[in-house]
Amino acid sequence: MLLPLLSKGDETLDAINRLLDGLHQDAHEGNFQSYFDRYTSEAIFLGTDKTERWSIEEFKAYAKPAFADGNGWTYSVAERNWEGVGDTRWFDEILFNEKLGHCRGTGVVQLIEGEWKILHYALTMLVPNEIAADVGAQTQEAELN
Repeated sequence: MLLPLLSKGDETLDAINRLLDGLHQDAHEGNFQSYFDRYTSEAIFLGTDKTERWSIEEFKAYAKPAFADGNGWTYSVAERNWEGVGDTRWFDEILFNEKLGHCRGTGVVQLIEGEWKILHYALTMLVPNEIAADVGAQTQEAELN
């Protein structure tokens, strides 16, 4: 079943865009509390390393040192796409980070007691096809060490 895309000017789309734009701004500014207030208490965060599957409490423990100096991490949004209807929506976004280059964030948000919250967020690095085999070989080599 194909679901309708959200259109610009849609109040729901505006609210959930503000949620994610605020998430990235809070990360950039190192605003620990407001960053994590955007997630549900049952949220899962997947980082770029295969070992990085964290409950929100585990992710807080990981992130606390990075946010301590007020600098968190910076990803600028190049593109964002939304799908879904009702109280649960999902998205994908292309992000740029100075160290990692272009990445993709994907996730699920849900309307809970009138407020949109992040249930699931996954961050992946984007690898151009022409170097994917080399990156794959390096990944396998690193896993052996």
